[in-house]
Amino acid sequence: MNVPGASAGLGLLSAASWGGSDFIGGLGSRRASPLLITASGQAVSLLLLAAICFAIHVPLPGTHALLLTAVAGFEAALALALFYRALATGVMGLTAALTGLMTALVPVAFSILHYGLPAPVTMAGLAAGCMAIWLITHQHAQGGKAVPASTLLLGTLAGFGFGTQLILFKLAEPPSGPDGTTGLAGVGILTIMTVARTAGVAALLIILVATRSRPTGQGFWFPGIVAGLMDTAGNLFYLAAARFGRLDTAAVICSLYPAGTILLSALVLRERPTRRQMAGMALALGAVALLSL
Repeated sequence: MNVPGASAGLGLLSAASWGGSDFIGGLGSRRASPLLITASGQAVSLLLLAAICFAIHVPLPGTHALLLTAVAGFEAALALALFYRALATGVMGLTAALTGLMTALVPVAFSILHYGLPAPVTMAGLAAGCMAIWLITHQHAQGGKAVPASTLLLGTLAGFGFGTQLILFKLAEPPSGPDGTTGLAGVGILTIMTVARTAGVAALLIILVATRSRPTGQGFWFPGIVAGLMDTAGNLFYLAAARFGRLDTAAVICSLYPAGTILLSALVLRERPTRRQMAGMALALGAVALLSL
């Protein structure tokens, strides 16, 4: 089912949820372990999803969808831990923007190669969206200090992991149409997210045991749970957006989430966005309008 307006609206909800989650998780990671922040959020959201699925008797997906979503959840949990680490060590707005750019480019490239070029108006929207994300990623120094190379590397790796997750979610069930607009139609979104969260929690537990991290103190629980629930909501909105539209369209709109992180960073942390970043946010509105047609 291809409903561009619905896909764009759900994509914006996903971007807003992810932007808030990244800000809270990154802020919490400045005072507590990023691994514990990520693990607590994923564990609580898994319990909530499992309870909902059990209450309404949601069936398990097939083997194909089960494998893809498990891989998606496993690698995305690792990417999220890397992302929180990057947010904690660098300029929050820039790091989120760089990750957002990679999150968009990976599924856009895959979608064009796999499904072919979209309609001209959609192509214009995708180009405007990528340009908007690029403008938002304009590197700037804060207080005369350059952003560490390790932060940029972590942000890039995290974005690649997030983009890969979006592809795997879309491929969880083979599309029935030639343009890939009906993926996930036969599989419950809640089931997809529950399986992914289960794999994510397993990945984080392995790391916690291997690194002998201990959940000492209470500082990680609140930001971890809030960030985890908002991240889960963002994933659910993305899954719905991908169901109603093309992968590249949903991915670009959802990947505008750094704008929310930047705005929150400006309000709370006084990290003032540059003029180019503000221009990128304005261009993003035009991109969403084109992708809604």
